[in-house]
Amino acid sequence: MNRSLARILARATLVLSLGLIAAGCAKKDEEPYIEGTVESLYNSGMDFLAEEKFSDAATHFNEVERQHPYSVWATKAQLMAAYAHYSNRKYDDALNAIDRFIQLHPGNRDAAYAYYLRALCYYEQISDIKRDQQMTEKALSGFQEIVRRFPESRFARDAREKIDLTEDHLAAKEMEVGRYYLKRSQHLAATNRFRKVAQDFQTSTHVAEALHRLVECYMALGVTDEARRTAAVLGFNFPGSQWYVDSYALIEGVRVGTATGQKQQKSFWDWLF
Repeated sequence: MNRSLARILARATLVLSLGLIAAGCAKKDEEPYIEGTVESLYNSGMDFLAEEKFSDAATHFNEVERQHPYSVWATKAQLMAAYAHYSNRKYDDALNAIDRFIQLHPGNRDAAYAYYLRALCYYEQISDIKRDQQMTEKALSGFQEIVRRFPESRFARDAREKIDLTEDHLAAKEMEVGRYYLKRSQHLAATNRFRKVAQDFQTSTHVAEALHRLVECYMALGVTDEARRTAAVLGFNFPGSQWYVDSYALIEGVRVGTATGQKQQKSFWDWLF
């Protein structure tokens, strides 16, 4: 009986201990409750932002909404909490807060900023071109949505600039993959990549090289007419580039004159027609 009683007591102690540990962990994960007026909580959040204490700022802005959900400051606090998370590089938390704000307040006057902040969260996570470009694509889609929804807003101008940057980054990724295929003589696969750059990213800095690489691919495949047409487009749009010179030499076997004083040969349009 003594041994049985001892076992029961031991088990009870273990269960109680585990329960206390679990309760302690739960309390630790929960945000602290900070009671205060709307003004004090919101102003404290702004003060923490100024001091770059972003976690504390987010906590206080969340408390504004939790304790005073019907206050005019509650809506603003939602967006400020998202900004605090963004500044703290906690992009998933920021995106969750932004999506909730947009869902609850689609017609709010700060909706344009919410969409802009969401695109920035993706933009800040753009990785090197050697890695997956999912975030780049999401950033591009986000900035395009801003221009489409809020073309006259003060965020649209910056969105347009970042659209060019993200498209250039995506074009660089396509060029890298295309060069990979080209080096391994996989010309059809390379052609698809270079054509995508030339067609879908026409304002990027990679178009001239993409056209030249297409000329290389077409020549390797024996599609001479297509190579000539592509070279003509390259010569018309980028007549002074080295890619123009290289493509002409590849097709005609003659170097086009450059700024160094070499004699200028006939233009693409001359030999094409």
